[in-house]
Amino acid sequence: MTLVAGIDSSTQSCKVTVRDLATGRQVRHGNARHPPQSIVDPEAWWDALLLAVQRAGGLEDVVAVSVSGQQHTPVFLDARGAVVCGSPLWNDTGSHPHMVALNAELGREEWILRTGLPLTLSDTAAKLRWLRDTAPASAGRTSAVAVVHDWLTWRLRGHGPGSGPGDIDQLVTDRSEASGTAYWSPETGDYCTDLFLHAFGKTCVLPRILGPLEHAGVTGPGLPGIPAGIVVGVGGGDNAAAALALGLQEGDAVMSLGTSGVVYMRSAAPVHDLSGYVCSYADATGVYLPLVATLNAARNFEAGASVLGCTYAELSELALQASPGADGLTLLPFFEGERTPDLPHARGSLHEASLANFTRPNFARAVIEGTMASQVAMLGALGASDLRPDRLFLIGGAATSTAVQTILAQMVDLPVLTPETDEYVTKGAAAQATSALTGSFPAWDVTAQELPPVPLEKQIGRQHRAAMSALGYVA
Repeated sequence: MTLVAGIDSSTQSCKVTVRDLATGRQVRHGNARHPPQSIVDPEAWWDALLLAVQRAGGLEDVVAVSVSGQQHTPVFLDARGAVVCGSPLWNDTGSHPHMVALNAELGREEWILRTGLPLTLSDTAAKLRWLRDTAPASAGRTSAVAVVHDWLTWRLRGHGPGSGPGDIDQLVTDRSEASGTAYWSPETGDYCTDLFLHAFGKTCVLPRILGPLEHAGVTGPGLPGIPAGIVVGVGGGDNAAAALALGLQEGDAVMSLGTSGVVYMRSAAPVHDLSGYVCSYADATGVYLPLVATLNAARNFEAGASVLGCTYAELSELALQASPGADGLTLLPFFEGERTPDLPHARGSLHEASLANFTRPNFARAVIEGTMASQVAMLGALGASDLRPDRLFLIGGAATSTAVQTILAQMVDLPVLTPETDEYVTKGAAAQATSALTGSFPAWDVTAQELPPVPLEKQIGRQHRAAMSALGYVA
């Protein structure tokens, strides 16, 4: 059996999977937690990767490896490759005023027309301005800017802190990661260096953009549990890797419920959504992955279960004891502010509570309905850009909840499929590792079950919109 490995350095943890190259079947895996803060020393991600590799039994029998990771989050490096300062995560809201300034300076439409992105606080360009404005000395020391997957791939190849001048020139990335920076053009496939300069006030080394079937090099010497000379795939962003693992075709949409919520589709052409909701990312195969994202998703369920003093399974059971609409009880789940819609200072709010409807089942259902209403609204944003799915894949840690599945099916008028439980980001990274060896992406089977059709419950969406209107979030 020939083995390949995929690595997912996500917001919350690093996961490593070792898989059979022929079938994609997982042979073993390991994981390690990341710090909970929203500004993190990148060395913590490297330490977690090595620990996850150890917990996966090492990579001594693996022939290729590839890394995927959280998008947008920058790693600032000096001329010798040392980390300059902590990295603000994509979901750190401190960069909001800097995003507002960049939009005011160039015009919101300029960013959309040039990059396909409505510039948000998550994008790398906003983090550049944040560092420039809040820590000018650190910005002055910065000679190269990568994102998480780029930097980890570079470290796997034997580069690292203090490795010397010239090593930062060995940084590489892929289209999917470059497309999330807000200084990459989907039309040219190259960086918009003038946008980088405008955001940061100086030029820097940027990772060389590799094609979908290229490889980054080989692993370097002296890495614990990782022998030298293993082929390293190009890697990519987390959503692009998941889409690759699912084998998305045009007309397929994915709703992924993790730390954030994302909805995306495969598209042959980029999108420039002047309404400001759809981000036109690139995928891992050479086309595009228009995407809409929320900051709040599975963590809402953690909060709901904590308030009720129950488990996830019990939260689901309680929610299904209530009727659709939770007798009018409605939650807007903007606990950490929000990205879609752009409400960075918003907080969660409960609406139409009464002595009659404020029950444990109704509260549990309101938590899930409010969260799913935000996700379903993202499908509407794609539709407004003429991206209308034929079917919807539901994935992510929260996707296994019976209440989540039931409530989603009650809110959308299209087939909903739940793929077999798997780590699709690490699987997509392993598929990239395979392609680095074989020159083509593997045709690994994905088994998916279609949820049984249920009557639409339109009052769920109506209540959500009424609550949004009551707070002035929509007209």
